[in-house]
Amino acid sequence: MKLTNTWMGALLGAALTMGALTLPIAAQAADKEKLVVQVSEANPATWNLALNNIKNIQKDLGKDNVELELVAYGPGIAMLKAESEVSNRIDEAVDSGVHVMACENTMHGQKLGKADMNARIGYVTSGVVEILQRQEQGYAYLRP
Repeated sequence: MKLTNTWMGALLGAALTMGALTLPIAAQAADKEKLVVQVSEANPATWNLALNNIKNIQKDLGKDNVELELVAYGPGIAMLKAESEVSNRIDEAVDSGVHVMACENTMHGQKLGKADMNARIGYVTSGVVEILQRQEQGYAYLRP
């Protein structure tokens, strides 16, 4: 009986140790930084500033340690067109893991279709609602 208790204690101790070792991994996933970036201007300088901010955040924190989403609406939607001045920078951002989203409400208002847009981007029904919901999910907010 004493030997059985010893073995059970050892097994329980090993199980608790394994569980404790996995806690830091779970905590790291939960600690991932999250940022939503709003761009609602058609100014290429504003877009380049936003994209530079995103690139610097990924460099400083490590791109695997941050969840980044850029949301464009209003006049800013112009920079997500296929032939915009910053289309190559948009492609670079998408390649680095940034979710670049266009507001379909704005697209509808400007009579733009997905064929007019950069093929690499995603879409949300409402840019403002997307930003609101991301903030409710714990995302920090940046508007350069």
